[in-house]
Amino acid sequence: MSGSKQRMREKKLSKQPASVQYTSSPFSSSQGGGSWNGMETPKSGHSSSTYGASPGGPSDRGGWVRGHQKDGGAYEEELPKFITAAAFAVARASEVQAMMKAVTKETGSCHVSGAIPNHMRRRAMSHNTKRLPCRLREVATRMREKGLKAGPKKKEQPKSKSRKARRRHGNLLLEFNRRQRKSVWLETHIWHAKRFHMLKKWGYCLGDRPTAKCYRACHRAMSHHCLLQDLSYYCCIELQGDEDKLLACLSQLTSKDTGPTFAAVLALSGRRQGSATVYRAGQYPSQPLGPVTFLWRPRTPGSSHRQLWIWAHPTLKQSLFPELQSVCQCREPVIPAVALVVTPAEPGPSASKPGPRQAKKSPGAKRKRSAGDGEAPPEKKIVGDGTRPPSAPVTWTSASTGIVINDLTMEVVRYRLIGPQSHAVLTEALEAATDCDAVSKAQASPLWWPQHCKDQAQMTLHRQQAEVFQTLKGVCSTGEVPPGTVLGLNVEDPRLALPQKRTQALSVVSADQDIDETTRELMLKGVPEHCCQSSLWDRFVRDNVTDNKLSEQEINRRKGEVLVPGSRLRPTPPQSRVPVLMVQQPGKQVGQEMSGWGAGWDLLLPKGWGMAFWVPLVYRGVRIGGLKMSLKHSQNKGAPYFPHDFPDCPAGACFQGEQETELLNQFKRRPPAKRTNYIKHGCLAPFRCPWQQLVEEWELITSEAPEVGSSSGVEERRGQGGVEPGWRPRPETAVQSGFSVLRNRKSLKLLSNWCRPTTAKGQRSLRARDQAPLDAASGAALLAAHVKALAWVRLSLLSKGRPELHAQVCVATQEDLQRLGDKKEAYSGPLEHPHKDRFKNKVKRRKKGGKKGSKKASPVPKSSTTLPTPEAPDPHPDSPLALGACSLPAAAGQTSASPSCPPAPAEGPSSSSSSAASPANLVLGLWPEPLPSVTAHCSRVTLGWVTQGDFSLSAGCGEALGLVSLEGLVHTLMAQPAERRGLVLLRNPSALHYRWAKINLEA
Repeated sequence: MSGSKQRMREKKLSKQPASVQYTSSPFSSSQGGGSWNGMETPKSGHSSSTYGASPGGPSDRGGWVRGHQKDGGAYEEELPKFITAAAFAVARASEVQAMMKAVTKETGSCHVSGAIPNHMRRRAMSHNTKRLPCRLREVATRMREKGLKAGPKKKEQPKSKSRKARRRHGNLLLEFNRRQRKSVWLETHIWHAKRFHMLKKWGYCLGDRPTAKCYRACHRAMSHHCLLQDLSYYCCIELQGDEDKLLACLSQLTSKDTGPTFAAVLALSGRRQGSATVYRAGQYPSQPLGPVTFLWRPRTPGSSHRQLWIWAHPTLKQSLFPELQSVCQCREPVIPAVALVVTPAEPGPSASKPGPRQAKKSPGAKRKRSAGDGEAPPEKKIVGDGTRPPSAPVTWTSASTGIVINDLTMEVVRYRLIGPQSHAVLTEALEAATDCDAVSKAQASPLWWPQHCKDQAQMTLHRQQAEVFQTLKGVCSTGEVPPGTVLGLNVEDPRLALPQKRTQALSVVSADQDIDETTRELMLKGVPEHCCQSSLWDRFVRDNVTDNKLSEQEINRRKGEVLVPGSRLRPTPPQSRVPVLMVQQPGKQVGQEMSGWGAGWDLLLPKGWGMAFWVPLVYRGVRIGGLKMSLKHSQNKGAPYFPHDFPDCPAGACFQGEQETELLNQFKRRPPAKRTNYIKHGCLAPFRCPWQQLVEEWELITSEAPEVGSSSGVEERRGQGGVEPGWRPRPETAVQSGFSVLRNRKSLKLLSNWCRPTTAKGQRSLRARDQAPLDAASGAALLAAHVKALAWVRLSLLSKGRPELHAQVCVATQEDLQRLGDKKEAYSGPLEHPHKDRFKNKVKRRKKGGKKGSKKASPVPKSSTTLPTPEAPDPHPDSPLALGACSLPAAAGQTSASPSCPPAPAEGPSSSSSSAASPANLVLGLWPEPLPSVTAHCSRVTLGWVTQGDFSLSAGCGEALGLVSLEGLVHTLMAQPAERRGLVLLRNPSALHYRWAKINLEA
């Protein structure tokens, strides 16, 4: 028997019962006088059990043989004469038993419907047996009766209700409130969730970016029209008390060196919105908390009581709120009183009469549940916010200072409109509120607007604010209004005048038209102080407007009753007056280029009115942006973005830790063959920026170098590229201390003058300010005043390239600057020599699981202060790699035959890193902890890193925002010639090519 036939036979016999046994050869069983499966052959005569097999034929091989045989063998034609019935039945008893069990057992799969072809099966056959064929009806009827005799079973409730039940208004609200236990929703959440990629951050569920491809469209909107964002997740903290006491407490958190404080004249009057950087009490310039914006309520004549709103990022609130409670001595929480039931608004005259659609219903007919019924589901209410638990107190008071702190987070809706046509969108979407009629004034009403109209002084102020609002239509661009201008206004419900189709709101004037005197005064002086007042500051008015808001159902019903479809509702319902605040947001304020880019307006509303204003603004042709566009808006303005660009703040440090974890997990998810080997690219920390190590190394570099004031030291550093690149910090001399970001206005202006401010591409120099020249004395004084400081800079690439996150900012050597000035050579930048991955073998041995590999690891050097020299062979001196690498002086303790082309700096791991880098902690392509010298690891000395980087559509080149060491920047500027001052090299983590960039430090 061939091998394939034998395997097939064994496969068939493996499924037979154990009681059935086959002999190896039927011939052997007949010779023994036994039976073969109950079949016997006669003992006399010609043996019939041989099946006609001749000696040496196929029968000698034994077993069953099927099919045609090559040697002519075949089965014997004669069959057995008789069989033993008992033995035959016993041999097949298990088969018979299994067959009977399969026939008699009724399972779910053996249903009557299983006997019907697929194309004849119908769902109605399961409960109506008459739909079955006649041959199956009787069986189906018996099975149905058998099921009824078993008794009615309790129907299990499904885990989820039907979609119709889930989409009911009351059930939707319950589901929405349940889903907000972890991440709070904004009022525009459902609108964003249908069109945006949502992101859970800072206790909220926010829109990150649109699902459509609209990156360039959003940039065009910011540059030429309007971009709308929902900033309601920003936290608002209200302070009430005496003006002098408030200023005395808040002065401990700010400093005049960083710019205007809470006591700025224009901001204190309430005419302008202010901004400041907040520190811990009395800790300036160290321990910053972050930037805040604040708004003072205009003064009330004859009263020193003031009201202040401080707007802060959600991550900043966790650190800011305890500091405010400490300096204001507000440690006594106020338990809120029992909330009173607000009386609903009285129905208007039209509501009492049955409308044309209100038909008389029969007693037995079903009626649709309306909003006026007592059984109507409650409106959605959000208790608490993403920064505090719902049961936490929101008010604190102080018996000694008399100051009251209120947490107004999620109490005020804040929208931001960015672009030159932001004022045109607002003037078209909003309309000043009209006065109430005499009947409404005479009657007692629980609404706030009829009571407001009774005061003639308030109505006079309202008409003046409406005139200023109309004057905005004569302004060509939003950036022409003074920065931070505040305007209070009472407007009507924008849903009443919603256009039929989406249109694009544009300014009615152009830049070349003449401007009247009123508009010119508004553009120069801003809004008068008395017009900055608003009823939005009063809690009673905010709550009254929120509780008496007309529902969408009621507005749609009233719109259906008008004679001309699409026309405005007349008269205006008394519930449709809303107090708002408009705050002008300045665009780019520093630098000489793109002045005013990104300016816009912030619209402040009472809670509950978010969607009522959002949809009318969208119908005016605005683009909607998310968190990603906020980052791009800040990057194009050249302003730091919180918390990304604040590494010295607690929120910034926490963000960088989360970002490192996210990038590292994303890196590990990729297969090893598709990852970037950052060790070979000379990148020590591709997912984070070791700022502390950077400032410590530069401090030790400058301390061992000659003094800043000595001319010999300056000349030496000019020839060496500014620093000693081969230097390595000694572990015993490294001091662990904090660092800070330079925010002193005078120092920033001085540095901006030294960096020779230019345009974005660095092709045209501008007139320098009247500042102290760059010399040894001024540099030493600046460094002495700011120790272990970082400088925030903007980098513009001179050629092609796109800066990426965590790109290295490096010092250009003297040879690089000379080659850049050579007109005969198109020099785009040097190249970094490829580094050697010394941990690759360890990672491979760990994957193989061999213990012998760990014993064969390279021995640890005895000295803890020296590092092994690189083993990579030196490239050819004429190759581009050699020209890029041979540009720095030799490392300390090494000798070089040619000072202009020394060997590459050491890149091997130190003794501490070799001992600490266990195979279990190694990741292929990443340098393990602790890191070696971050300044001298590559062929170019590191100054800092990039925190934001991309191709700028506004500047038309690659731009990056980052932080550099202040000491390294000053020494680099002093070592460079005057015509090349401010030029540095930029290299992405996954590239070996250095790109030329210009430092623009704008202050």
